[in-house]
Amino acid sequence: MAQNRKSGQAGRGVVQQHIRQALAAGDMVPGQRLVEQELSDALLVSRSSVREVLQEFAAEGLVELIPHRGARVRVISVEDAVLITECRAALEGVCARRAATRATPDDHVTLREIGDAMREAVAQGELETYSALNRRLHATVARLSGQHVAESLLDRLNGQMVRYQFRLASRPGRPSQSLPQHLAIIDAVVSGDPASAEKAARAHLDSVIEQLRATNGPAASVVGR
Repeated sequence: MAQNRKSGQAGRGVVQQHIRQALAAGDMVPGQRLVEQELSDALLVSRSSVREVLQEFAAEGLVELIPHRGARVRVISVEDAVLITECRAALEGVCARRAATRATPDDHVTLREIGDAMREAVAQGELETYSALNRRLHATVARLSGQHVAESLLDRLNGQMVRYQFRLASRPGRPSQSLPQHLAIIDAVVSGDPASAEKAARAHLDSVIEQLRATNGPAASVVGR
């Protein structure tokens, strides 16, 4: 019943979480329509909650609001994806540098565990698991940096990349190429070497840019990691 639907901040939170998770999982794809009433009914939230979140995500560049046609998941070009990744490279370099000076021994254990899990995922050919671990590693380094402004900006930039994913992890040879790059970031942060951590983070994102530039035409679902 309508009176049982969440509204206000609680309702918006439900909608935000659902859409972000659906984009990350590829359950929502570029160009897909986002119908207010359908989302309201599926999530048991007020329609105004859905509308407010769609307006918020439009400001972030996650969705497009089309007059008289409603909202859809935004489609970006390869060129825009490259520009976004160039910004990510700068921000993630800053985060890696700071993380190397701030990470605790417990944080080092967490990073090593992520690295070990990534090795195992690649060895077993578990690409979905590897992609999830990629996201976890990047998010962990950003969090450990304590650079809240950069972390917030990266959340927004990564959200834009996730909707239009060039599934890099599924490309032949890509995991074996990106795994050493991720492990280099971990090694530098754990070693407390800020310069090497920043260099490793930037080198990894530069590799992502090379992959994006090698993409011909629109792609369907991408994890730019």
